[in-house]
Amino acid sequence: MGIFISSFCTCLGAMPVLLIKNVSHKGKDILLAFTAGIMVSASAYGLIPSALKLSNMVVLVVGILAGTLVLMLLESSLPHMDLDHSLSVPNRSSTLLFLTAMSLHNLPEGLSVGISNISDAQELGAVVSFAIGLQNIPDGFLVALFLLTQGVSRVQAIFLATLTGVVEFLSGLIGLYFGGSFTYIIPYGLAFAAGAMLFVVYKELIPESHGDGNERAATLAFIIGFLTMFSLTEILR
Repeated sequence: MGIFISSFCTCLGAMPVLLIKNVSHKGKDILLAFTAGIMVSASAYGLIPSALKLSNMVVLVVGILAGTLVLMLLESSLPHMDLDHSLSVPNRSSTLLFLTAMSLHNLPEGLSVGISNISDAQELGAVVSFAIGLQNIPDGFLVALFLLTQGVSRVQAIFLATLTGVVEFLSGLIGLYFGGSFTYIIPYGLAFAAGAMLFVVYKELIPESHGDGNERAATLAFIIGFLTMFSLTEILR
């Protein structure tokens, strides 16, 4: 139940995009930059410190480089698309890279929830499920918001955001049934997810948010997004 609830929070967080009807070019750039700020903050103050606590610098470096390399190979294998900054045609390469990064981000979280629910420590499963569930609410909104800026319909954006939550649910079941056998993978997974997210931010989100002459507004949105996620991370600790 804890695994299901924490994963379902991703879908719950995506729901507010139903209230967003039209996104202008400037609005798109601001939202993309805000998304980038959240992802950098999540990597710097969530994924990377967690990986270090569970392992060491070598594991962190290996995981980040592996995540970056996998996304780089994926990006190079996709048909090249010049950025036209249009809201009418979805940028499929950006969308696929973003969804891949967010799904990878959910894998170690799901394993953590599953493993904690069979831990000998009393109430640990409930605490971890609750904490990750709270974090998944802004994650779901983040995914749906990005998809909206790429020309995806609101219903499709919610559906695809929910699918990233399904990835976490399935990895949670793996952690639940295989327990300690996967504990050593978690720090690698956290670092891998950080590398993937940082690649997407620098390769896709920042360039796209600076293509319509809205650099100052986008930069401010990036900083606000960074501070927003940082504040949420501190509150949840």
